[in-house]
Amino acid sequence: MTRPEEPGGHLLPGVRAVLELLRLSPERADMVYIRRGRRDARSEEILDLCRARGVRFRLSSPEELGRLYAGRCQGVLARVFEAGFSGLEEALAAARNAPLPLLLALDQVLDPGNAGTLVRTLCALGGGGLVIPKHQAAYLGAGAARSAAGALERLPVVKAANLGRTLDLLRDDGFSIYGAVSVSAGARSVYELRPVFPAVLALGGEEKGLRPGVLRRCAELVHIPMPGGFDSLNVAQAGGILLGFFSAARRDER
Repeated sequence: MTRPEEPGGHLLPGVRAVLELLRLSPERADMVYIRRGRRDARSEEILDLCRARGVRFRLSSPEELGRLYAGRCQGVLARVFEAGFSGLEEALAAARNAPLPLLLALDQVLDPGNAGTLVRTLCALGGGGLVIPKHQAAYLGAGAARSAAGALERLPVVKAANLGRTLDLLRDDGFSIYGAVSVSAGARSVYELRPVFPAVLALGGEEKGLRPGVLRRCAELVHIPMPGGFDSLNVAQAGGILLGFFSAARRDER
């Protein structure tokens, strides 16, 4: 189940405006909403462009559209990620040339504040970019932007149609894939790890962690020892600790 749409996100209303977005800047389109039952040539063109450009769309009731946007929208809305999504090749190049040659992969991290905080931490430590799944991911709108405080505009963000297959491509391109889990059989303490760069760090969602399809792509699983008695941390807290460790390990290499 997806979370409710984030209030305050950038919504672009109207048929003509959404068509122009899809024709000229589809990388900025996060989701298109179109009124269910709308049948005309321009609606079909919007749906065709969404399919061709890999943009998510949803057939919505008039009530849902009204909750999302109070003004006149002609039955069509686009939710916009202002910074724009990047291609995988751009992110690969950025990561290889970054002070910390690391991509952060977020698997079903749904809270925009947590996602934004992780992006800010990654950017501050010199990381290379972010990979999120096409579905079941936090909207990188107003809430994420507030937490990221400018970092979303400075790092490439890749939206993966299939996160597992994208990790396969990254592995084939020479990236080491590490997954963060709670204490479990086969997971090593992160403090014992000697990461090999360039690398990907995969973090799972707040409730379920990494999905099996992501777990089996990880060359190594790591956990954070917590002798203070807790058994888990918020994903932004855990991610901050892990990113700090990877940053320190990179410095030790030099």
